Amino acid sequence: MVDRVLRHIDEQVLASLGKPSRGYLLFLLACIIFILLGGIAYLFQYFLGMGVAGLNVPVSWGVYITNFVFWIGIAHSGTLISAILYLFRTSWRNAVNRSAEAMTVFAVLTAGMFPLIHLGRVWVFYWLLPYPNTMHLWPNFKSPLVWDVVAVTTYFTVSLLFFYVGMIPDLATARDRTSGWRRSMYTMLSLGWTGRYDQWRHYARVYLALAALATPLVISVHSVVSWDFAMSILPGWHTTIFAPYFVAGAIHSGLAMVITLLIPLRRILGLERIITMRHFESMALLMILTGLIVGYSYGSEAFIAWYSGEIFERQFLHWRAFGAYAPFFWLMVGFNVALPMTFFSKRLRTNIVWLAVVAVLVNVGMWFERFVIIVTSLSNGFLPSSWGLYVPTIVEFLITLMSFGFFLFLFLSFVKLFPAVAMSELKEQVVHKSEELHG
Repeated sequence: MVDRVLRHIDEQVLASLGKPSRGYLLFLLACIIFILLGGIAYLFQYFLGMGVAGLNVPVSWGVYITNFVFWIGIAHSGTLISAILYLFRTSWRNAVNRSAEAMTVFAVLTAGMFPLIHLGRVWVFYWLLPYPNTMHLWPNFKSPLVWDVVAVTTYFTVSLLFFYVGMIPDLATARDRTSGWRRSMYTMLSLGWTGRYDQWRHYARVYLALAALATPLVISVHSVVSWDFAMSILPGWHTTIFAPYFVAGAIHSGLAMVITLLIPLRRILGLERIITMRHFESMALLMILTGLIVGYSYGSEAFIAWYSGEIFERQFLHWRAFGAYAPFFWLMVGFNVALPMTFFSKRLRTNIVWLAVVAVLVNVGMWFERFVIIVTSLSNGFLPSSWGLYVPTIVEFLITLMSFGFFLFLFLSFVKLFPAVAMSELKEQVVHKSEELHG
């Protein structure tokens, strides 16, 4: 009985690597179109200059930095979710961790584009790198932007290792059941894995060590990203709550993105019997917790601005809630805090359509959160002479669309080249349950 279940897991997951369906090809075509449109918009900006974007004085950071922080948040959540759930030995993790880890790697690659796009003079991108130089003119190690480069590069390296090491047993399984160029690729990537006891022993130790390393690393790295803003003296930015605030928001948006990716994925790849409603319900319950933490952060930020008695903070709080960007602020609160609370209802959190709607809207809300944090502070400084409004242009919109197309293209390509579900961990769970039942 157990052997039949183990074979069924292998067959069902590896069957998803077969000939792509029409729905998969349509998704892939849409991603390619988004990439091409964004590429054309970027070339337009490259040759005509940053003036085609809506950036101005005082709002020198806009949609590009919003996208950077948004995708970094998505990236940090994937490995964090997988690593924490692994350390706590959460059983429902096994069907969703591979997608979460893949999401991390591809989101970092997507986020990495935006500092370069925002730079304008992309040919001097190496100024951001911490290379040694004789005159000590560049880079400025006191700059949070340089901290970003070091922190995100370190995080990407650890996340990629965690992601790749977790795939090695599954790559060996795929190697033994395929032929042609796929077999050659899996043979090279599986590093000679044969499933011997000593290999499993070393694998378990390395995987546990990487999970233990990734968890605090994610928290510290996203805290560094928050310091891009907190190190400033602008109202709305100069606050100590940003580090936990950003980490909570990252986990919240990451859970929403995992649900957004898995709902169509299980249908397109025929994985309904492996990625079940129980997994979505567990993620929905976790989103209630993260939504409450995000809501507490919003409330704390507003309370401290009022309680401090600081005139600039109070004025800024009023501007953010009732000024020119007020609709974005209230959409942020509604989508990120109010909507996930509907998951208290079992009927709603087990409704696949409502899950998809809430997940997409939470991602929209988290994007607006980054936009509100960045733009409202810059557009409403200490003096009226430093006030101004920022309106994104079609160029920025198309480049943003390109980022989503690029991310989804990488993810869709991955699920057709590599096992989208951790087969080895699912099989380990089946064996453990069988041993518990039979004493």
